Amino acid sequence: MKAMIFAAGRGERMRPLTDTCPKPLLKVRGRPLIVWHVLNLVRAGITDIVINHSHLGHLIEEALGDGSQYGARIAYSPETTPLETAGGIAQARHLLGEEPFLAISGDIYCPYFDFSQVQDVLADKDVLGTPYPPETRDIAWTYLVPNPDHHPKGDFGLTLYAINNTDETRWTFGNIGVYRPEMFDGIAPGSHAGLGDLLRKYADQGRIGGEVYLGEWTNVGTPEQLDALNGVAPKATA
Repeated sequence: MKAMIFAAGRGERMRPLTDTCPKPLLKVRGRPLIVWHVLNLVRAGITDIVINHSHLGHLIEEALGDGSQYGARIAYSPETTPLETAGGIAQARHLLGEEPFLAISGDIYCPYFDFSQVQDVLADKDVLGTPYPPETRDIAWTYLVPNPDHHPKGDFGLTLYAINNTDETRWTFGNIGVYRPEMFDGIAPGSHAGLGDLLRKYADQGRIGGEVYLGEWTNVGTPEQLDALNGVAPKATA
């Protein structure tokens, strides 16, 4: 399995830090966010990694190189302007191959996520060995997390969870997913396209699977969140 790390965002809310440093290179506990992902992917046996980049992307390439220092093989998909998540995948299709691949945002911190679990979540056959028709099999598998304070209503519910719970709890998409390449057939390389609409489209068709991840997970969106992860005390104001 190959993996793609999204690293093309500008990181506006992280300014001024991201004026001179791409957001995925900001350090948490002494290590750049994106390096946490690379090391954890390699530990799980996922060594072919594609990274898209735009803002200050050359710094990402200089920092990570070809990935050999981490035991990985890294290929890059540069974007003149950020193409969003689905657009970034479409641009990098020629690097990702024709098998299901993992994609993860470069600005989340989830140091204990076990990436070895993702490699067989998109089954082609049922438990009896009967192949699923291509038009009905799951096209994506998503990892959801408890809703953070800034997103209390969540994104998606889970059918099995709803059967056993009457409150129809919704969870937040954790920016970690496994996708079949054909999910992006309708997006031309170079196009701007978000992932959310695609996920909702296929969820409505019953073709998105998922599970809840309850381990440490932070979408590192602001300098305050970065400081909190690094144990920096908030500054007093007058």
